[in-house]
Amino acid sequence: MSAPATEGAAATALRSVLARAQQAAERCGRSPEQVRVVAVSKTKPVSLIRQVYDVGHRCFGENYVQEIVEKAPQLPSDIEWHFIGNLQSNKVKSLLAGVPNLDMVESVDDEKIANHLDRMVASLGRKPLKVLVQVNTSGEESKFGVDPSYCVQLVKHVKLGCPNLIFAGLMTIGMLDYSSTPENFETLSNCRTEVCKELGIPEEQCELSMGMSADFEQAIEMGSTNVRIGSTIFGAREYLKKDKSQ
Repeated sequence: MSAPATEGAAATALRSVLARAQQAAERCGRSPEQVRVVAVSKTKPVSLIRQVYDVGHRCFGENYVQEIVEKAPQLPSDIEWHFIGNLQSNKVKSLLAGVPNLDMVESVDDEKIANHLDRMVASLGRKPLKVLVQVNTSGEESKFGVDPSYCVQLVKHVKLGCPNLIFAGLMTIGMLDYSSTPENFETLSNCRTEVCKELGIPEEQCELSMGMSADFEQAIEMGSTNVRIGSTIFGAREYLKKDKSQ
């Protein structure tokens, strides 16, 4: 049984994460401004998100459409929401309509979902939406993401065939246990090199979203521009099927 978060605990944890991210960036000669920390609030209440918001953080991520659609209207409109979970086609409309301040979808892993997003952005009259192409860098069948060998083709489809989407970079989840190895990070970095060479764009214009609570410092040192931190900021996740006696 984990103790409930004390008042201010999430805000304190956020400051620690930001400091560690800054130090990791500086160790590899990068500016801290080149690294975005996405506070992943999956299963966490609005009150806890607000605590982190109130100390100045604005970038938050959610994994489930139902959760983000419920939470977003209860929170300030200047939050930059990232959707980082697997997105099903039948949930695209509710996500885009329900979260006007959705800043990015990080988990585009096939042409079908890219096309659905593109059409719905146009249908709703939204401004173009930033997306990342998700790559399966671990080769695990349980993981979503495009195979690295198909990455360039999918990026081309998004960039050239989806006028209402803005290709912003690449994303990976990592291993089955939500940690990563240097090989995962290297694979995503190599995919970026191939994509940028093929499309003739500078690598600085192609984000790398890799690294989570267990490995974000290493990810930053290996080039990540976007780290997704959940439990280290908000505490262990609480799921509906937990023991009611807890």
